[in-house]
Amino acid sequence: MTFDPDAVSWVTGENEVRARHPKMLSRAEFKVLDHLDKHCRAILERSPFCVVATCAPDGSGGVDVSPRGDPPGFLRVLDDVHLLLPDRVGNNRFDNVANLFANPKIGMLVVVPGVAETLRINGTARITDDEDLLRDSAVAGRPPKIGLVIRVKEVFLHCAKALNRAKLWDPASQINRQELPTYAQMLADHVPDLTDEENARQSAEMARRGMY
Repeated sequence: MTFDPDAVSWVTGENEVRARHPKMLSRAEFKVLDHLDKHCRAILERSPFCVVATCAPDGSGGVDVSPRGDPPGFLRVLDDVHLLLPDRVGNNRFDNVANLFANPKIGMLVVVPGVAETLRINGTARITDDEDLLRDSAVAGRPPKIGLVIRVKEVFLHCAKALNRAKLWDPASQINRQELPTYAQMLADHVPDLTDEENARQSAEMARRGMY
């Protein structure tokens, strides 16, 4: 089957979407906070993982989404409206960092293993290299070189339906990792002119850099 976008029926406005669904309940409409309350803090203290989204200025780079993970509580609450997200060793693409210098808006989805509800955060972010601020984010004695200080504009709970539909925390839903090629094998198909030798060298270099 060949997909033809011109043959598809498209929804062209927000009102059309809303007309196809029941009216939003008051719990959904009015649950948005402008600060981190006790429930938000409790989730953040227990979360080892979040997804971060940033966007470059219109027409200059689109949107980037990337995972962030660390020991629970790595998203440090600085006060009622500020969080610190440490930036750890990675692939050094710095897509989100580059975007933030051009457009400070940021969105986050905070996840706690075993909990189907999530926490959504929208705000702005700045990059810090303040050693005093970053020191408390050290892992294995190594503080991050930089971090994101996030100014919370909106924060709210998201219901459990998506994770329950996905059966994300159900061990029976996990696949055998052998069903997919290794990361290095997939990169060999994605990266032009990447030889087996260079692929192995870069894999070894990433391992040498370690987790922190």
